[in-house]
Amino acid sequence: MLRPRGVELKHFPFEHREIRSDSLEEVAREAAEEAYRRCARPVFVEDSGLFIRALNGFPGAYSAWVQKKIGNAGILRLMNGAKDRSAWFEACIAYDDGKTVRAFHGKCAGAISDAARGGSGFGYDPIFVPEGHSQTFAENIQLKNNLSHRYNSLLEFSKIFNPS
Repeated sequence: MLRPRGVELKHFPFEHREIRSDSLEEVAREAAEEAYRRCARPVFVEDSGLFIRALNGFPGAYSAWVQKKIGNAGILRLMNGAKDRSAWFEACIAYDDGKTVRAFHGKCAGAISDAARGGSGFGYDPIFVPEGHSQTFAENIQLKNNLSHRYNSLLEFSKIFNPS
């Protein structure tokens, strides 16, 4: 997918204090700007979250923190009795080349299952069923690989390296 000509992609460990924001884009942009300041090379940073309609978009940009605190069992408890189980994953990649910061978004619509199912993936994968399917991402990792929010944001991002 990403085949940048003449560009070598490298991962580097990057720890910093993430800003608090309800916006994935704000979080990703700030992190990309900080990463660029530290390495003075073009960088991209991704942030993502699970948004649940019945919970007014919670946990959203706070998904990683919520996963650590209450996990899937806690989300399922919060959803107990909810008729509307619609949810979506969103991802935002922020790219900073030192001149400008650009954002690329991806989304995957679906619903929260009644129970955790499957042993693949991580995080919310056992409770997320993508739209049009009956299996969770954790039950069918290939679904996640083909439909995920990260995949969709990477497709958008890849267009700057692989223009049509």
